[in-house]
Amino acid sequence: MNLRQSQASGPVRRRVATGVTATVMGLAVALGSGMASPASAAETATPTGIILGVGANETQRTVTWYSTVDTAQKLQVVPTSQLVDGQFPAGATTIDAIGAKNITTGGGYNRHATITGLKENTAYSYRAGAEGDWSPVYSFKTQDFEGDYDFLFLGDPQIGSSGDLAKDQAGWDDTLKVATAANPNAELLVSGGDQTESANNESHWNAFLAPDTLRQYPWAATIGNHDVGGKAYEQHLFTPNTDRSGSYYSNGKPESDTSGGDYWYIYKDVLFIDLNSNSYQTSQGGGGDAAHINYVSDVIKQHGAEAKWTALVYHHAIYSPADHAKDSDNKVRRTDFPTAFSKLGVDLVLQGHDHSYSRSYLVKNGEKADPAEKPGAADVYPGPGGVLYVTANSASGSKYYDITKPDSSGTSGAGNGADPLNPTNYWYNSVQNQEHVRTYVKVQVRNDKLVVENVRSGTCAAPNAAVERGLSCSNTPEGQPVGSLVDKVTIHPHHGSGQDLQVNVPNAAPGEFGWTIDGYNGLVDLGTAKDNNGDFFAATGKINPIKVSDSRRSLAPWSISANVGDFKDGDKTFSGANLGWTPQVIEAGAGAKAAGAVGSGYDDGGPGLSVSRGLGWADQGHAKGTAKLGADLDLKIPGSVEKGGYRATLTITALSS
Repeated sequence: MNLRQSQASGPVRRRVATGVTATVMGLAVALGSGMASPASAAETATPTGIILGVGANETQRTVTWYSTVDTAQKLQVVPTSQLVDGQFPAGATTIDAIGAKNITTGGGYNRHATITGLKENTAYSYRAGAEGDWSPVYSFKTQDFEGDYDFLFLGDPQIGSSGDLAKDQAGWDDTLKVATAANPNAELLVSGGDQTESANNESHWNAFLAPDTLRQYPWAATIGNHDVGGKAYEQHLFTPNTDRSGSYYSNGKPESDTSGGDYWYIYKDVLFIDLNSNSYQTSQGGGGDAAHINYVSDVIKQHGAEAKWTALVYHHAIYSPADHAKDSDNKVRRTDFPTAFSKLGVDLVLQGHDHSYSRSYLVKNGEKADPAEKPGAADVYPGPGGVLYVTANSASGSKYYDITKPDSSGTSGAGNGADPLNPTNYWYNSVQNQEHVRTYVKVQVRNDKLVVENVRSGTCAAPNAAVERGLSCSNTPEGQPVGSLVDKVTIHPHHGSGQDLQVNVPNAAPGEFGWTIDGYNGLVDLGTAKDNNGDFFAATGKINPIKVSDSRRSLAPWSISANVGDFKDGDKTFSGANLGWTPQVIEAGAGAKAAGAVGSGYDDGGPGLSVSRGLGWADQGHAKGTAKLGADLDLKIPGSVEKGGYRATLTITALSS
């Protein structure tokens, strides 16, 4: 007897609770130690360098700023709709700021505060400082805390590197304006590192922080090699869940005048893990790449099931096309990282450093996953262990690196040999591009795919500092204008040979309830479920058809059955017993007969599909041939189930003697 069981272990979705109340407007207060003693009341703080940062999840934001004197400071936050003639009401949430004296040549003090308990689909306004000395008022908006969203990845502003600070700032500001104007609902700005040319040059930092876009969209910072040589990076850019142990510093000394640390956060369906790739070998004093791998492994083990996708972000691109492609330190990382990332199920790696754009082939264990994958493929299907690596071009135009040529050092591992399918490219790169124009990367996070686009934010014309200062430019504004695509690829996830089930449960009436069956297999949209007077939610749909082929001479009997586990969303769950089905023979053949209907356990208190149930079968002596089996699904969910995105796995078992 042959027994085959296939199960897809797809990730579950999670739901972040809203409505955490510390005040009447539902915002919690994050407190901590390290606040310096307040100065006299006569002194003023003059907040500068204000930047909105990412929080631990979509219900949080951080705000970081500098001040000129050591006074006690706060952050005030209020829904924008509650402003009265632009003034904050008496009930505005007030959060005590945390900070200390700066460790830089510029002096001053740094402060930060974390906003928690944000509501979805709400505009907020905020200001920093103290009574009588508030900053200007800035605003941001939240969106739905479930479902699809876009984020923008921006490479190496490196303000100051062209030698003309004003031109660098102009290009940086223009890219941010162009990108957010084209994508006003983008929810994150993700950094590729190297915010400035000089780690402790406050003129460079002031120019980087000048665009108001950085106070309207949360910046998810990444530390680059130009950021690591001082404390300004840590002082200007507070990050959540940050481990500042010595292992994640290049010199192993967090107390020194250097920046470092690894951190993570979850934003809706993506687990982001950000690494300090400046610390790559233990001879420097830190824990090197091994420490980062352990960190990624621990974070994924603890939090990977809370998201559908895992994205790593670090500065030093290991698969890039330009001046840094053959750097010895990147060859070390290219040896250390890929196999670990493949085994950990990483989906996407975002990198900077090389000031040019590249999109890798799918890489598995340090080799091209599929030797037949074509250059520039519009759709890729990773399978287990396939990882896509993206290197971002300059977002400011302050510096570009030209693409370099492959050598004979090999087409796997640390090698920089040529791609057999496209000999001008490195073996690992599906697409390479450098026109000497500014670009940014847009990532669309969708229920069953990631869409990665590299988009032009400029042309040869100003603002484009490197070109204005004499560098050539190969862009053609007529054919390659601002907003046009350099590259686009869609990543389709691997779901094994089973079928993942997902259901979105809304708040009790009013609300909507959408769910999908997916797998490759393919994604099946089952529409929107109905709320039945608050008693239960109901949804119907169909499984992906199962094709049965039987050409054996024995004409032995066979059967197909299936069962479903619990539907889960983080620590929330409801029983798979609520799912029932009505099997059917879609295409006759192989003696196929449909098994009997199974009702939802919600109706009869039974186990539903939580125990193995027949889908179809055939008797001994049936005819040879093929058949397709299907089933209509009937899901009834108790009205007490909380809003969220729930997933379960349908396990299909074939039996034959």
